Amino acid sequence: MGMDFLTNIFKFKEKENEELKQAILVRTDLKMGKGKIASQAAHASIMAFIKAREDKEWNEWAREWLKQGMKKIVLRVEGEKELVEKINSAKDIGLPTSLIRDAGYTQVPSGSLTAGAIGPAPTSRIDKITKALRLL
Repeated sequence: MGMDFLTNIFKFKEKENEELKQAILVRTDLKMGKGKIASQAAHASIMAFIKAREDKEWNEWAREWLKQGMKKIVLRVEGEKELVEKINSAKDIGLPTSLIRDAGYTQVPSGSLTAGAIGPAPTSRIDKITKALRLL
C-alpha cells in the first residue's frame, strides 16, 4: 500500500464529507453593467466546471458539487492584477480555475480579463484564497 493510495483515500473522504462550492471573481474597475457582469460570471462558472468535469483528479468534486446544489459565491476584485493573483493562487494549490478574456464587442476593450472562477472544490480550500474578498 503506497502513499498514493492513502492520499487518494484521504482526498475521497475529504470530498465526501466537505461542502463544495465555486467562487466567481468579477472585476469592479471595468464598470460593467449588470447584464455584462452576469454574462461574464456565467462564462467563468461554466468554464471552471467543464475543466473540473473533464479532469481525472477533479471529476469527483464536479459530480459531488452538482449533487450538493452547485453552491456559488460571487466576489469582487478591484482589478486585473488582483484577479490574476487569486486565480494563480488557486492553481498553485491544485484547484480548478477559469479566467475569462472578453471579445470586446460591447462594454469593455477586446482582450480584457473580466472574471474568473475557482472550483468546484472544497469550501475550506477556496476560502483560504478568497476570505479577504467582499461580495459583489
